[in-house]
Amino acid sequence: MSKNTIKTYVLLAFLGGLLVLIGAAIGGANGAIIGLVIGLAFTGFSYWKSDSIAIRAARAQPVSEAEMPEYYRIVRELTTYAGMPMPKLYVTPDRQPNAFATGRNPEHAAVAVTAGILEVLSWDELRGVLAHELSHVGNRDILIGSVAAAIAMGITFTSRMFLWGAMLGGGGRGRRDNSGIALLGMLATVILAPLAAGLLQMAVTRSREYEADRSGARLLGDGEPLARALAKIEASAARIPMKVTPAEASLFIVNPLTGRDVQFKNLFQTHPPTADRIARLRSGEWRK
Repeated sequence: MSKNTIKTYVLLAFLGGLLVLIGAAIGGANGAIIGLVIGLAFTGFSYWKSDSIAIRAARAQPVSEAEMPEYYRIVRELTTYAGMPMPKLYVTPDRQPNAFATGRNPEHAAVAVTAGILEVLSWDELRGVLAHELSHVGNRDILIGSVAAAIAMGITFTSRMFLWGAMLGGGGRGRRDNSGIALLGMLATVILAPLAAGLLQMAVTRSREYEADRSGARLLGDGEPLARALAKIEASAARIPMKVTPAEASLFIVNPLTGRDVQFKNLFQTHPPTADRIARLRSGEWRK
């Protein structure tokens, strides 16, 4: 098990623990159980619907093998070598070069590339991108990312419930005495808990991007095609905007919001620095 994978599971454990602790802060043992149930509910919905939600949000259209034989050939070769089933293939109308994979497991996976990436990359470079995306599928990163996002949403939802309860009931858990302490506790839960959840979620997605780069280079036996592709995508993403929400940005191989003036963007990075990813690929670290 790689360091990135271990780090991912530790971060997920922290996220889950934070959700339960917030529930406990609201209502003791019963609140902890409620927090756990909320987390499971968000995770379950995200798990079963992740593919259809992402495809619909990206306005992706399915393509046939007759329409894009080279696209199918590359994916079929990579999945055969990796021992994976063939995913559904899509193309989105976006002019920004980018790509993403989604689906709860390899048997229900989908890979989508933008129209822009087909114009910018060579087939060899696109092969590197597709190896990266198929690695996400094989590594169950879509599930891991969905779980992280769902728990983070659950934490935000639970903290809002605490705020409403405190406003209606006064002081949280009926502690009308020590109102100053109760107010501080409420503010900490409502503001700091979602902030911590967001930071942990972003750390999970960054870790999985490194791991997909590593696995994709191993699948190809060469890190250079993916390194060249990342450089081209990053340069184009800074110039060509994409209509995507920050919540959807973590799906893509390179942050599609690169170059957009996003508040606190250095704090909530969904992807590792592209220059660092390229350096790792070219250093041969993926061979270890």
